[in-house]
Amino acid sequence: MPAITFSEDQAEAWDRLADQLSGMGVDLANAAHSPAVEGKSTVLAVIGKAGSGKTLLLAELTRAMREAGVDIVSGDWEGKKRKERRTLAILAPTNKAASVLRMRGVPATTIHRILYTPLYDPHYEALAEWLAGTGKRPVDVEGMTEAALDRAKAFYDTVPSIPGALAAAGLRGSDFIRGWKRREEPLDVGFVDESSMLDERQFDDLREIFPTLVLFGDPAQLAPVGQSGQMVFERLGDTRKLVLNRIHRQAEDNPILDLAHALADPEVDFHRFERLVEEAAARDDRVVMAQRVDSDLMARSPVLVWRNATRIRLIQAFRSANGAPEDALLPGEPLICDGIELPLKHRKKRIDLEARGLIKGAQVIYLGPGTRDGFARLHVVGAEDPLLSAASIIKIEKPGEEEPFIPAAARMGAAFLHGAAVTIHKAQGSQWERVQVFAPDMYAAAQAGRVEAGMPLWKRLAYVAITRAERQLLWVVRNRLGRPQQVLGIEDLPKPAPKLKLQPQE
Repeated sequence: MPAITFSEDQAEAWDRLADQLSGMGVDLANAAHSPAVEGKSTVLAVIGKAGSGKTLLLAELTRAMREAGVDIVSGDWEGKKRKERRTLAILAPTNKAASVLRMRGVPATTIHRILYTPLYDPHYEALAEWLAGTGKRPVDVEGMTEAALDRAKAFYDTVPSIPGALAAAGLRGSDFIRGWKRREEPLDVGFVDESSMLDERQFDDLREIFPTLVLFGDPAQLAPVGQSGQMVFERLGDTRKLVLNRIHRQAEDNPILDLAHALADPEVDFHRFERLVEEAAARDDRVVMAQRVDSDLMARSPVLVWRNATRIRLIQAFRSANGAPEDALLPGEPLICDGIELPLKHRKKRIDLEARGLIKGAQVIYLGPGTRDGFARLHVVGAEDPLLSAASIIKIEKPGEEEPFIPAAARMGAAFLHGAAVTIHKAQGSQWERVQVFAPDMYAAAQAGRVEAGMPLWKRLAYVAITRAERQLLWVVRNRLGRPQQVLGIEDLPKPAPKLKLQPQE
């Protein structure tokens, strides 16, 4: 058992998970493992509301798995296959959700990324093996100094990411990754965060890849569209579900989570809930009753809405307030990837874009036009190698018009919608330091009287929206937009590492 003090339900979940993992050949109690047994499989779910300690349990399980000699598979590098080797992959549905886990020290990757494996340039395979702890320090790596190797190692010791470490040494993904291929062989153990977002197809794909699968999810979230309000873990038998009921102590005295949990009270209607928001705002600056939308914040943290019409109106107001022309995008405008429209013959390019984080729902910042007609330079939020150039179809929707305006488009490529405002459904799996929730839409949902899985829809929407906030919740009560106080741009984005000049071999 780890030294950290668990709550009773966390300790019970730990014991049950440890017992199941022991049956699959991973002994957490004695920090040991044995080869996987062919033909055995198990699926478990750890479920609980925000603040119940799911992420803490996931992080501690990851640490214990490492101590038991289980290798972490990141999607960036897997190393050489060994018969006795046991592996663990920590997965999230979106780039943003994976990056949130990585910032907490959990080496997570996206579900999509784990479906593909990178093909490394042979010159850098030895370097990757050394960083991953499975090889010796390379003596002669093309174009790299000893100081660059030291920088790579120092980075990897802090953040276990091969691409991140190589970027710290001055390399970029295109220097050492030649391409990507679809995974052909199954993996071993998979931990899946934000599993309320999984649809049936993704769940089936994961079960094919991972004989041992542990889902971490929140039953109060919104179920994927088309699944009748049911999440995949709800179909598991009661013995397969480990429920965390207690709010862990580090989440106590958090007014944002207090508001989220207040929604479970059947006596709390919309008007009573707004009074609770107002009372929280009066005593704690982590909650704000905002009179208008903050247009500066929209550039990096979208306003969360229920209705599509509201989303389109707010996007138009944002663009107008920032002086954006109708026929072009400004550098710094936020986008949401709406999928990749490429025929099968361009499968290799699709795999490359998806593996680098450009998947449906990815948050992207527009940097400017590319060097080729129809291309755009982009920053993929949360991706470890965020800069890329891609053939793009950018759609700007307008109120009352069925067809979107397209300021930039290739014949085919990655499709984007504007990202200054997003629906709460699309916001699932993401978190931002400061989150604006458009309360007039919550009121409209309450007036509609719809119920989903036994709970008023407006409460589910409000719960998901509120729990996207890491540090501050802004509950916007008026249908107004504040004037920008800053010039829209890209200066706030991380600067890329300087590209190494590789020396030709003699």
